Amino acid sequence: MIRLARILWVALRFRLYRLLPRFARAPDPDRGERLRRALETLGPIFVKFGQVLSTRRDLLPLDVADELAKLQDEVPPFASALAIAEIEQGIGKPVAEVFADIEREPVASASVAQVHLARLQDGREVAVKVLRPGVEAAIAKDVALLETAAALLERLWADGRRLRPREVVAEFARHLEDELDLMREAANASQLRRNFEGSPLLAVPQVHWDWCSQRVMVMERMHGTPVSQVAALRERGVDIPRLARAGVEIFFTQVFRHGFFHADMHPGNIFVSTDAETRGRYVALDFGIMGTLTEEDQNYLAQNFLAFFNRDYRRVAQAHLDAGWVPAGTRVDEFESAIRAVCEPIFARPLKEISFGRFLLRLFQTSRRFGVQIQPQLVMLQKTLLNIEGLGRQLDPDLDLWQTAKPFLERWMSERVGWRGLLRHVREEAPAWAATLPQLPRLAHRLLAEDRLGEVRAALDRLAEQGARRNRLLAALLVVLFAAMLVQLLLRF
Repeated sequence: MIRLARILWVALRFRLYRLLPRFARAPDPDRGERLRRALETLGPIFVKFGQVLSTRRDLLPLDVADELAKLQDEVPPFASALAIAEIEQGIGKPVAEVFADIEREPVASASVAQVHLARLQDGREVAVKVLRPGVEAAIAKDVALLETAAALLERLWADGRRLRPREVVAEFARHLEDELDLMREAANASQLRRNFEGSPLLAVPQVHWDWCSQRVMVMERMHGTPVSQVAALRERGVDIPRLARAGVEIFFTQVFRHGFFHADMHPGNIFVSTDAETRGRYVALDFGIMGTLTEEDQNYLAQNFLAFFNRDYRRVAQAHLDAGWVPAGTRVDEFESAIRAVCEPIFARPLKEISFGRFLLRLFQTSRRFGVQIQPQLVMLQKTLLNIEGLGRQLDPDLDLWQTAKPFLERWMSERVGWRGLLRHVREEAPAWAATLPQLPRLAHRLLAEDRLGEVRAALDRLAEQGARRNRLLAALLVVLFAAMLVQLLLRF
């Protein structure tokens, strides 16, 4: 209750009620600044909310969006003396023994941590990230408040249970917990760097593991221009439309090829190289929040994206039914018709002509009508999609998102479920099959000799269960072949 009272007090202090149409007074030139300062006052979770809002210039007035954009890397820093003390405690040595020099003033300050530039004793340039003192306790209080609000939402709102707010908050809290462990962030950076090793699209800094701890992370310093500075990038010779298309390709590569994606892609975390050799290559920063997808999630999402791109709304409706996202008794034709009414108006139009706010509102109304279940495991992906859409709009409002993404997804689906996918699965499963197949004749002979049908069924179940863990499709083929062999043997006898 104390935290809730403080939120209400901050809202009144910064006169946030004047942002509502009912209380708005024209003109109100400092409304964006008041909102930004209120979010900074309320702490890290609210700052992150402001970061997401800053990318949605189609939903916010430009003056408010510009002010919220300052939350990406201009949050007031904490004292340099505290930062140095945290760094020394984290690396276990005085900074003078590790760094030839270190800048006392941070180069960037965000809601959870701030970054200081430094140089190692061997001359390599690095960036040192250090957590804010006491940030864990502040976030724990806000998460507790969100959990209480989610429980009330489920009880008091008719749609509350369908939206599964408590599970959504739990998912968000898990990612926040990950962000507060810089060793985990360092591991995320290393994985993403491996995934894009040698890629001309994305560069990821190298981690210096010897000087990393839970509260301190030392990584290679990356040079570039913030992606939000479009005019500066254009002056330095960067092809902006090509840059926008590359951003879409990077996103879909992370989601569908790797199943491991950067889930905090606001402009403050993305630079663009302007060097002659790497001009136009993205530079990723801040790896505290990463998302993962299972193979089932990837297949489901890819099928839905392709169905949307091909305007095959029946396939979209059927995929939702197959995944259990809508009640089993839902009529496919009615669901298909509703999806068509929402999606059809947005196709074949550039981003600048699409109102995603209105689109999302209509999609929500449709999902409520058919009882669609919100999927907490995809919350980070949904957040990232909002960031990508906002970034694409900022870089190139004429970007055709559909035509950019469709060829990539078609190639990916061919590799996964086409003949290339079959060959890949055969190569992956060959070692397991080599160990299993020699046992089949002996097993068949013993079972036939002993006439123990129960064991036949048990053996088939075991084989099916083992195969399902490796690959459901190939396991099913194996069971069918084994059953056919048994039938032939029985007929001979």
